[in-house]
Amino acid sequence: MADSSFDIVSKVDRQEVDNAVNQAAKEINQRYDFRNVGASVTFSGDVVTLAANSEERVRAVLDVLQTRLIRRGVSLKAIDFGDGEPKASGKEYRLAGSLKEGLDQENAKKITKLIRDEGPKGVKAQVTGDEVRVSSKKRDDLQTVIALLKDAKGIDAALQFVNYR
Repeated sequence: MADSSFDIVSKVDRQEVDNAVNQAAKEINQRYDFRNVGASVTFSGDVVTLAANSEERVRAVLDVLQTRLIRRGVSLKAIDFGDGEPKASGKEYRLAGSLKEGLDQENAKKITKLIRDEGPKGVKAQVTGDEVRVSSKKRDDLQTVIALLKDAKGIDAALQFVNYR
């Protein structure tokens, strides 16, 4: 019998991110507590930029954006805001976050080590580019690995499981 397999990838649906940013911008324009504070959220290229006239307002804008991202099904791990501290830029404060796509080598190694150490015997994990291919003779073992990775701590990437065969 042939091995069953699936791929672990980290991709971001840019259209959903754009929709979440547009919804957040609309809410910011309508809310009373954001009046006359210069609050805005923009998305261009791979960067989401939040701006307001105080650090607290930028954090409030970030909270609105994160709520919208969660409702649209986008993982918060998919956008990296660095340390999360707004930086002063002239008279306003800004916070920029970049989209993270693809598994970097560090996260790929963490995933393969986790599968080797805690996964069922007979499961093989192989890094290919920016994804990890997991294969096994038993499909139940693959389901166990997926459950293990969903509960894993310390993996700083939004994981998706594709090409399940």
